[in-house]
Amino acid sequence: MFFSPSTGVRRVALAQVVLAPLLALVGGMTAGVGFGVGLLYGTLAALAVTLVLVWRERQSMRHPEWDQHRLLRLFIRASLERLLLLIALLYAGLGLLELAPLPMLLGLLLAQAGWLAALTGRR
Repeated sequence: MFFSPSTGVRRVALAQVVLAPLLALVGGMTAGVGFGVGLLYGTLAALAVTLVLVWRERQSMRHPEWDQHRLLRLFIRASLERLLLLIALLYAGLGLLELAPLPMLLGLLLAQAGWLAALTGRR
């Protein structure tokens, strides 16, 4: 199975929830409202991808009878779902909402740094 959803992944999701409004406020106050909105969107996109992982982990935890092959298929499917969701959200942000790419990608990068922080915190 994946990690226990009560440990690393939930901590990352919680960190991303806290980080989203903070980045939007700081970015909006320092570089303008458009920059803050881009940071917020990038952070929320990262949070959406993390929440898909949390959802799939909980699904695997509810079914302890699943064998390794089924869990591997679930892992691959969750990875593809997360990738496609990220592509769709980036397309929506860049193409449909016409957000500036730099703040949006910066928000995504900073929110994904939560994964690095969760890994270093586990040791």
